[in-house]
Amino acid sequence: MDEEDDPVMSTLRFLDYRYIRFCFHPLKDKFMLCSDWKDSNWTNLRSIRAGLDSDERHRREQVFGKNQIDIEQKSIPQLLVDEICSLILWSLDEYYYYAACIFLISIVSITTTLFETRSTMNRLREISRFECDIRVIRNGFWRQVTSPELVPGDVYEVSDPSLTQLPCDSLLLAGDCIVNESMLTGESVPVSKVPVTNESLRVLDLRSSSISAEAAKNFLYGGTKIIRARRPQDGKDEEAVALAIVARTGFDTTKGALVRSMLFPKPSGFKFYKDAFRYISVMAGVAGAGFVASFINFVRLKLAWHLILVRALDLITIVVPPALPATLTIGINFALSRLKNKNIFCISPQRVNVGGKLDVICFDKTGTLTEEGLDVLGVRVVHRPAMRFSDLLSSSSALLPGASYERDPTVDYGVHTAVLHTMASCHSIRTVDGELVGDPLDLKMLEFSGWIFEEGSQDPFSVQNEDARPQDCSLVKPQAGAEFDPLETDGSGMGIAVQLSIIKGFEFVSHLRRASIIVSQTGSQVADVFVKGAPECVKAICKPESLPVDYEDLLDFYTHRGFRVIASATKQLPYDRNLLQDMERDRAESELDFVGFIIFENKLKFATTETIEELEQAGIRQIMCTGDNILTAISVAKECSIINRTAHCFVPYLVEGTLDLHVATMQLT
Repeated sequence: MDEEDDPVMSTLRFLDYRYIRFCFHPLKDKFMLCSDWKDSNWTNLRSIRAGLDSDERHRREQVFGKNQIDIEQKSIPQLLVDEICSLILWSLDEYYYYAACIFLISIVSITTTLFETRSTMNRLREISRFECDIRVIRNGFWRQVTSPELVPGDVYEVSDPSLTQLPCDSLLLAGDCIVNESMLTGESVPVSKVPVTNESLRVLDLRSSSISAEAAKNFLYGGTKIIRARRPQDGKDEEAVALAIVARTGFDTTKGALVRSMLFPKPSGFKFYKDAFRYISVMAGVAGAGFVASFINFVRLKLAWHLILVRALDLITIVVPPALPATLTIGINFALSRLKNKNIFCISPQRVNVGGKLDVICFDKTGTLTEEGLDVLGVRVVHRPAMRFSDLLSSSSALLPGASYERDPTVDYGVHTAVLHTMASCHSIRTVDGELVGDPLDLKMLEFSGWIFEEGSQDPFSVQNEDARPQDCSLVKPQAGAEFDPLETDGSGMGIAVQLSIIKGFEFVSHLRRASIIVSQTGSQVADVFVKGAPECVKAICKPESLPVDYEDLLDFYTHRGFRVIASATKQLPYDRNLLQDMERDRAESELDFVGFIIFENKLKFATTETIEELEQAGIRQIMCTGDNILTAISVAKECSIINRTAHCFVPYLVEGTLDLHVATMQLT
């Protein structure tokens, strides 16, 4: 399928296994996955915007199937297959009451299990199925089709107001999009998507189990909700709508793989099942030996042949009790009913036994053990030249008083201004239907600053030099009545209106644990870089002389008490819009001046401690996973009883050597 000189195939041979399609490759003489296919013509954006013609679309539908996640509804299997022989045997031996009892128990237990499984499968089927009308380019013209008709290579409109959910995995070609990927990640933070470039299109690898971080900026996952989709805003793209090209369909999508993993979970080596099979095997061996011995003995006694068979087979049914499966099934049914009362559903009843053997549970911290939202407790800024932290400033008016007479003449408010500007501008917030959407932490910081965010048509996180226009930039500015800085005046003594234009931004990256933004004041000849992130990471990119001597002491003070601390740093650069928009991240986030800590309060959920104590009583170990400061994690763990409040905790620090050298030593504190 990926050879340049493939012969024309008159017939297509394929194999479907667990909703995965394998197509026969005549040159390689083997069946190959279809899900990792990528069109060799996907190298130029202009060429793929034309879409497909009807013939090509028909051929691709034959290979990839319809774009739908449709779970087949299994018919009710024959009941009591395992018990049929035993029931007939007992009936022949006139054990009518026992046979009838086992028959009724088996009927009830198996029917109940089937009913619960089928109802849960129906629920999963309803959640998985999605179908909508969509506008697609076919034969060079727009036409309306249903989403199951989409095939890889189809170009469709994303900005259609009636389209609320993405029908397949796609690449954004034109326009911009904000989506909610909580269905995949569990995080409800909106994610911005930008159009794919020729370079990222060439390096896209659909064979990988996950999409790379760079490609994910352009990748629209099927099943995710569309918060906002807009046509191109820069004026250089003549497209009147936002476009996307279909990359994967049906069960080949990320959503399809998720559903498939629920339908066919990986087999687990559960010791209970292994022991059960060993027990049955041993008992079957005993029953086989008893059958042979009794058969020979009955023949010697010259009993009737039908009586010999009944008595010999009866021994097998006694040694390996046929009521055992029914008894186990009844126990599972009771467990399923209790789980269902708590809105917990199960499509594989055998997994209930696995759940009962859990001995370790891992929790995320923020949003799971603690409340989803964070409240800004206040700001501690660095006072220069004393190089000491200020008192806690719990409001924006305390951070930067609006009137000149309210400001302490002995304090350098330039540092205060830098922290306030960081909170107001260093974020990835977007405006949707007049409401701000984004990371809850960013929203809280903007709310604390009291500033206004006005989104422009240009995305600062994907801007390219040739697309840059000052009038398209997003802006942040103070509320009406506070837009003038009393200490900033022009030549005539008039106050200068404060308004920051966002030139370029670098989004938060998990391994860097920081984000940054480049802004300029209207009419200024300099630009400011504002960085926020984890204190230990920001410290590494700041000038040592800008760090107060009590940096670590103050950080430990708040993290030991469970507060979340964000460090802020800044630097100034000469204003040159072209150079700033071409600037690499490493250059922007280096040689910074530390300006202060932003402190957040994150409270435990009401039920957290009670749940942890219940798990402790059940003998289940609890583990907390978090990217926050280790001391904050320890404080929260002690507060919710994961760690004993009086326990001593040791934190390792690398103090010599590197991670690649064996001479590196650790110090416990």
